Amino acid sequence: MENEYYGALEAGGTKMVAAIYDGNGNVVERTVVKTEKPEKTAEELIRFFEKKKLTALGIGSFGPVDIHPDSENYGRILRSPKTEWQGFSFYETFHEALSCPVVIDTDVNAAALGEARYGALKDVKNGLYLTVGTGVGAGIIVNGQLLHGMLHSEAGHILLSKVPGDDFPGCCKYHTNCLEGLAGGPAILARTGLEGAKLTPDHPVWDIVASYLAQALADYCMVLSPERMVLGGGVMKQEHLFPRIREKFAAELGGYLTTPALSNLETYIVPSSVGGDQGILGAYCLAREPV
Repeated sequence: MENEYYGALEAGGTKMVAAIYDGNGNVVERTVVKTEKPEKTAEELIRFFEKKKLTALGIGSFGPVDIHPDSENYGRILRSPKTEWQGFSFYETFHEALSCPVVIDTDVNAAALGEARYGALKDVKNGLYLTVGTGVGAGIIVNGQLLHGMLHSEAGHILLSKVPGDDFPGCCKYHTNCLEGLAGGPAILARTGLEGAKLTPDHPVWDIVASYLAQALADYCMVLSPERMVLGGGVMKQEHLFPRIREKFAAELGGYLTTPALSNLETYIVPSSVGGDQGILGAYCLAREPV
């Protein structure tokens, strides 16, 4: 165990966090690399990981990405708004360079796994992690494992009923009424002309954002029946959103569901944990326990 090393990569659209763990789960070294052109970024990351002979590398990548190991495109970025990265294969690039097993999943799935193993989902078997930032996405834990399907969850693009009086057209180029296009970071900026971090808690946009998030969480609750839902990402650093979301979520359910978990919404809809490291921890888990 002590002479084993595991690589972890949280591959985001603006930056990539890389870490090397020893066999006991301790961080040996960690770095942050700016996401630039694929070749330049990959070269810098490979130099970092080459410092140790890795037993395996886990990668949580921005999407869409092929996450099925039996696919010829496993680990390849699919049709992405980051056009320079479209077609880039994380699997081929790092497997060939490091000569070790490479396990790929989405960044939000890795974050969900990190919360499930180390954070706010650790004491439940079924849960959901939702990130609300530049993009909106969810990782879903079922019986302690990540949920996979024909691709990966695109829960940020569920279609919602517009809040009465909200004439904002949305900022998703595919949908006019999806969660990401109505309540993500770019939507807040488009609605107000300011980033969310610069808005006061009493700004009227927050009531709209909370309404859409509550509606989405009610849908996830009905379909997936999670035992807890964790909200992270840049937008959710606005802690004043949580009481609003919980209140509106209860109104959306309308008293239909009565379970022990739902009896206390302060422990059902909760902020992310582990100091924001759920993504890199999840990538480490991918390397240690391939799924």
